[in-house]
Amino acid sequence: MSDLIKHLSSETGLSDADVERIIARAPRSYKFYTIDKRTRGKRLISQPAREVKALQRALVKYLDALPIHESATAYRKGKSILDNAAPHSQSGPIKKYDFKDFFHSIRARDWETYCAEKGVFEDQEDVALTARLMFHVTPGSSILRLAMGAPSSPWLSNVLLHDFDKRLADELAKEKIIYTRYADDLTFSAPRTGHLNSVDGILKDIIRDTDAPELTINALKTVVATTKYRRTVTGLVLANDGRVTIGRDRKRYIRSAIYHALKGANTAEENQMLLGYIAFIGSVEPDFVEKLKAKYGPNFVERLSEAHIANNQ
Repeated sequence: MSDLIKHLSSETGLSDADVERIIARAPRSYKFYTIDKRTRGKRLISQPAREVKALQRALVKYLDALPIHESATAYRKGKSILDNAAPHSQSGPIKKYDFKDFFHSIRARDWETYCAEKGVFEDQEDVALTARLMFHVTPGSSILRLAMGAPSSPWLSNVLLHDFDKRLADELAKEKIIYTRYADDLTFSAPRTGHLNSVDGILKDIIRDTDAPELTINALKTVVATTKYRRTVTGLVLANDGRVTIGRDRKRYIRSAIYHALKGANTAEENQMLLGYIAFIGSVEPDFVEKLKAKYGPNFVERLSEAHIANNQ
């Protein structure tokens, strides 16, 4: 009996036989639906069955010691989009790239290659078991790919890109370029635009040398912005004075939404969204929250919560 099976059984309370049965069926134990992308098109979401999710979470806990590079800021405990934007706040121009079809481009064979190179498991059976547990097959395909919607996928994508992130960060540091990655979004910044001229070549070389996973840049989403223009990183604005802010448009919306909420003019859904925004900006730009307290009163969040509860009754 595999030590991995025993661990997953202990973590979840399932019997060894049940764990083996669930893993055997895991690649096809998904529900599929689509959501609209931010720009255009649809994104396929693959939702694993509840028992598969439980085993995936237990597996991530079991393998938690596998390294993730500091440049990778998404899906990590204690980190947020602020951690992705802040390293660029003192720089000048930024350049942003986007991986094409990021999660689905990562395959079970990439994990198997990683395990062989890093010696993750002594037993080859455990490599096969974890591949079946963490990867799925989409309709009309027999290839095991990473699922967008599985709790183990974000963590695994960071693990498998550790060497890519390290090499890219190390190479660019020689050129005085800062690099961060938030899932499939890559951001580079430098003191002057000329420094960024080398990014294209270095990035393409490293992608070409990276066999597992096979990565592709979406050329249509490459963006360059200087301090003369609005610089945004994962939705946050880099102000020219070195601050990271939520931006004037969001602030204008929040002020207006608070005014209408305190007047009782918002719907329950609008109030819920507003409360989420306020919690978000508290972690990104706490000074703005203090300004809101000065304008609407120190207990305005509690008043908004009461309005939200009243609208739901």
